[in-house]
This record gives sequence, structure tokens and C-alpha cells, in this order.
Amino acid sequence: MHVPTEDSRTWWARRLDPHSSLGPRLTLAAAAAAVVLIPFSVIAMLVVSRWSPLRALDERVAHALHAFARSRPDWVGAVQTWTDVFAPTPLRLLVVLLAAWLWWRGSRRVALWAVTTIAAGGALGLLLKLLFGRARPEFLEPVSSAPGYSFPSGHSMTAALASAVLLLMLLPLTDRLPYRGLVRAAMWAAALAVAIGTGLSRVALGVHWMSDVLGGWTVGIAVVAATTAAFETWRGAAHRPVTEGLREARPVTR
Repeated sequence: MHVPTEDSRTWWARRLDPHSSLGPRLTLAAAAAAVVLIPFSVIAMLVVSRWSPLRALDERVAHALHAFARSRPDWVGAVQTWTDVFAPTPLRLLVVLLAAWLWWRGSRRVALWAVTTIAAGGALGLLLKLLFGRARPEFLEPVSSAPGYSFPSGHSMTAALASAVLLLMLLPLTDRLPYRGLVRAAMWAAALAVAIGTGLSRVALGVHWMSDVLGGWTVGIAVVAATTAAFETWRGAAHRPVTEGLREARPVTR
């Protein structure tokens, strides 16, 4: 009986071979990245086509929040502080510092994944801004300002991306903590608060449309999904259990 060799099998047969070191994992990695990018693609097409319902919603939300901000300068100060604290640069620096610590403790794959993810997100965000070239909202009496193009929101993208990366890096470290469930719930709540609060702060300050923020969130999540899937595939190719996932982030015992 003839047994097909690796070279003689079809591309699909190789991709779906459960005994291959890559096999289904490579297929699932590509599928995951594609599926997560669908929401962003939809938002981007609506932005480019200047879809009337989306434009109307963007303008209605922007003008309502601007009117609210104009009457409450103290509130504007608090929102500006939030958006400055959770700006891209501080969040990227935090990820890099934690990655450096994990590298020193021996979790080098996770550290490399984190730095690669944050760098890829920054590069992709800049590229997309230049590609779409969307203008920011304009008001006669603005409460804040920001340079560059509007879509997608860089603050929103980085907040979603960095929050997810930090969460994935830190969750395994809670395995042996008392009240682990409570700690993990608090970590999830903090990650969501940073991602959502930062995105909404950009609309509240009048420097982004709501669709910019939605686009930023989806791009950030897509980058994390793609790099995480690639990381899991890399582990599988190295014949390490894929089910261990990012638990490699647990510091080694010295």
C-alpha cells in the first residue's frame, strides 16, 4: 500500500494533519487572525464610504460630549489626566519593563511575544492612520487637541492591546495566590477599565470620532489574537504542549 509522502500530499492535507508539528495549529492561527480582523474591516469600509448612519452617530456623540465638556472644566481635567496616564508611550514602556523582568526570570518566549506584539501594534496603527488619512473632529472652542490623523485611534488601540498583553502575562502568576478568583476578576476589571476608559476619553476630549475608537479597539484585539496564535504555533512546532499556553510566564524558581 502506497503511503503518501510529506511532499506528495495536498496543501490542505498537510495543514489538517493532526500528527504534524504545525498541522491544524497553523490553520487555526491564520483563521483566528482573519476572523478577528472582520469587525475592523467592516468599520473601515463604513468610514471610507462615509456611510451616513455612521457619520450621523459620530457627529451626534461628538457634539453631545463636547457640549458636556465645555460646561465642566474640572471634568475635562480629570479626563485629560486619564488619557495622559494611559497614553501609548507609558503603556508600551510598562509592557517592555515587564517583558524585561520575565526575560531575566527565564520566561523568554513570553517576553519576546510581548515586545513583538506591542511593536507590531504600534507600526500597524501608524500605517493605518497614514492609509486612511481621516481628519479629526473640529470644534470652534476645543477642549483638547491632538496631532496626526484620526482613524484608528492610537490611544484606543494601544490601550486594548497593552491591557490584553499585560493580562495574559500576569494571569499565570496568580495560580498560587490566595483568593485567586477574586484577584483574577480584579485584573480583568482593571484591563477592561483601562481599554474602555481610554477609548472613551478620546471621544470625550473631542480628538476622535467614536468610530475611530471602535476601530482602534478591534485592531488592538486583532494584533494580540494574531501574535498569540503564532506564539502557540511556535510552541507546538517546538514539541511543547500547546495547552500550556502563556503559563510559561510563571517565574522560574532560583
